[in-house]
Amino acid sequence: EVGEMRIGCPGFRPCLVVLQVKLNRCDSNLYISMKLKAAAEIGICANHIRLPKTATEEEVLRGILAVNEDSAVHGLIVQLPLDSIHRINIQRVTQCIAPEKDVDGLNSVNAGKLARGDLTGCFIPCTPSGCMELIAQTGVNIAGKNAVVIGRSKIVGAPMHDLLLWNHATVTTCHTMTPDLPAQVIKADILVACAGKAELVKGEWLKKGAVVIDCGINHIPDRSRPSGARVVGDVDFPSALTRAAFITPVPGGVGPMTVAMLMENTVKSAKKFLKAFQPGKWPIVYTKINRQHPQPSDGEISQSCAVKPISSLSSEVGLLSSEVEAYGKSRGKVQLDVLKRTEALPNGKYVVVTGITPTLMGEGKTTTALGLAQALGAHLNMNAFACLRQPTHCNTVNVTGKDMFLFIIHRICLDRLNLLVASEIMAVLSLSSSLEDLQQRLSKIIVAQPQSREPVTVKDLGVAGMLNMILKDAIKPCLMQTVEGTPVFLHTNPLCDIAHGNSSILSDKIALKLVGPDGFVVTEAGWGADIGLEKFFNIKCRSSGLQPDVVVMVVTVRGLKMHGRVPSTQIANMPLQRGTNLQLLEVGCSHLRKQIENSRAYGLPVVLAVNTFSSDTGAELDMVCQQARLAGALDAVCCTHWSDGGAGAVALGMAVQSAAETPHSFNFLYSLEIPVQEKITVIAQKMYGAKDVVLSTKAMEKVTLFTGQGLGNLPVCIAKTPLSLSQDPEVMGIPRDFILSVEDILANAGAGFLCPLVHSVSLMCKLYNLPYYHIISHIYYIHIRIVMYGKLSWLYCGHF
Repeated sequence: EVGEMRIGCPGFRPCLVVLQVKLNRCDSNLYISMKLKAAAEIGICANHIRLPKTATEEEVLRGILAVNEDSAVHGLIVQLPLDSIHRINIQRVTQCIAPEKDVDGLNSVNAGKLARGDLTGCFIPCTPSGCMELIAQTGVNIAGKNAVVIGRSKIVGAPMHDLLLWNHATVTTCHTMTPDLPAQVIKADILVACAGKAELVKGEWLKKGAVVIDCGINHIPDRSRPSGARVVGDVDFPSALTRAAFITPVPGGVGPMTVAMLMENTVKSAKKFLKAFQPGKWPIVYTKINRQHPQPSDGEISQSCAVKPISSLSSEVGLLSSEVEAYGKSRGKVQLDVLKRTEALPNGKYVVVTGITPTLMGEGKTTTALGLAQALGAHLNMNAFACLRQPTHCNTVNVTGKDMFLFIIHRICLDRLNLLVASEIMAVLSLSSSLEDLQQRLSKIIVAQPQSREPVTVKDLGVAGMLNMILKDAIKPCLMQTVEGTPVFLHTNPLCDIAHGNSSILSDKIALKLVGPDGFVVTEAGWGADIGLEKFFNIKCRSSGLQPDVVVMVVTVRGLKMHGRVPSTQIANMPLQRGTNLQLLEVGCSHLRKQIENSRAYGLPVVLAVNTFSSDTGAELDMVCQQARLAGALDAVCCTHWSDGGAGAVALGMAVQSAAETPHSFNFLYSLEIPVQEKITVIAQKMYGAKDVVLSTKAMEKVTLFTGQGLGNLPVCIAKTPLSLSQDPEVMGIPRDFILSVEDILANAGAGFLCPLVHSVSLMCKLYNLPYYHIISHIYYIHIRIVMYGKLSWLYCGHF
């Protein structure tokens, strides 16, 4: 059977692990050597893990857990007894063994199945299984026979009783405390002795012609032996020979058969694994959704769905239990150590979802990203991960002490010479690739820029280490799931106007390793392709070193009509009429063509996803898809993921799969070596369609200052309205002959980009405008509370 498996899957070998706490007992060591030798003879890879006598229970459990999570191991046995100087709960140890690898049948899952007669759905303990095989070899039919088992251990006696019972014997279980034991034994057609007492059963106790299976291994003094002792069973062998029809010798009877059954169980486990195994595919269980009419609210849908435990989800996607910190039942923080473990693994396909310039009703990039991930995973059987930004916090002036801190780190506007520290901290968190990188970036944040003097940084204030301590858990991506059970990383939320507006680099990097070379990671760029996608490529991809494979452009018919007709202030009241305004739609498609052009500027294939509504007509949808293809989109498909979940984005998933296989060569929009003003001009002209760029005197002074400070080779992050290609949010469609006016430039040295501020952009946050020293005092106060009281729990669970 091992040979057959290797023919079907070259290089595959069943693998058995024997875990032992160091013993000086000769019998246990001999038994292990027999197992290892037998495994080698039939082609099973066998590993012997020896723990020292000083091993604690937790160390034993960690050893078992590591084997449980090793997909290359198919069988695990813990050699009992555990000879440690510390007290170890054997029940807890056996319960820790994964049932699917419990080839010794000691886990309560396997024991429970055996007890209720599910003999084909469990692993049967090796010694009882071997005893049954020995009985079968005698040719005696078990059904209807009287069977007596002497012994009640969970390893041999109890499962032996169950096996005989489910094979239709009438079974009596006895032990050393059973009164008048000979009277019970004399009734036995089949006797299994496993009491652990030397030569307990005498020949005269036996029924004439009985089948006797002796499982005992006992040492008695024998001066004739070099060791001073010899091994005997629980049955007095010489006297039993005169009564029994069949009897197993000790040693040499049950022992070798036990080893054979262990090998059989290991092969059985490996065959089961191989049957379910698909190279590179997650063993993930998806959740089926039932559509309801009328469709409930998003909240009702979310509440009605069955949620997998985070331990199950993390295991399905290849995360080890030690790599996930659970927060509640359905979410957890992922340790960054997973990147070291998976460093040598190839990345999966990288897909970025963008859109047209958004209207006030939204185009549905986030729902499309989630729908695409669900389609690729739950419906197309691909490993698929979605990596998204966290939702923005609500704007409210009623901020509690706890919310104050989140507000400080996440979104507040700091009065530090017109620089937004909080926004930059979020950008730093999003762009960091490790804890070390995070601390270095935090140290570089400029908090003040005196005239003709060196800038004042966070490092100068002496708070970089404290900020790093506060954010050491926030840097871990938050693992969650969609309603269909596909994995999602929800992590960080840098603003898309004064920052780059994309989820974290770390979540993307971890996800790309977990999905494998044939899997997909779907992430989202904020706002439209002119802003969010441009910053995704030129800022985020520069920091991460990752190169995307496909761009998905999201569009709605109603959004294009709005771009072809009215100022944005009238959008909310514009009626949507079925089957009308094809001319208007065609005008709006000019904006779509421009955004596709923007997306293609980086050398990647573009797939259009039309987020459809019930008000859309076939003629309208056909026009949009046709215009997209004429503009250079590789494919264009209509999607109904909002109402149908992943099933409504299967066509999109197939188009993305095909696009990822097309030859492409990624390139940046500009070189970091060109002057700052030229970078701004390249973006304005190529992405926005501006005629020219004008920098104010203040902005020109900043260019000179930052270039002199060695910051001139940073990418630029233009802060402008996201509601128009121009700097005027009222101008939709394709603005013509406009001049982009840059009023000022900020240096976000920690995040690693310069931020030109376009005329009309306001940096004032609607919530708070706190002086910098006030913020620092709040951070110090919270730092002290964390150190003194450990009140950090609310900081975790994806606030960042």
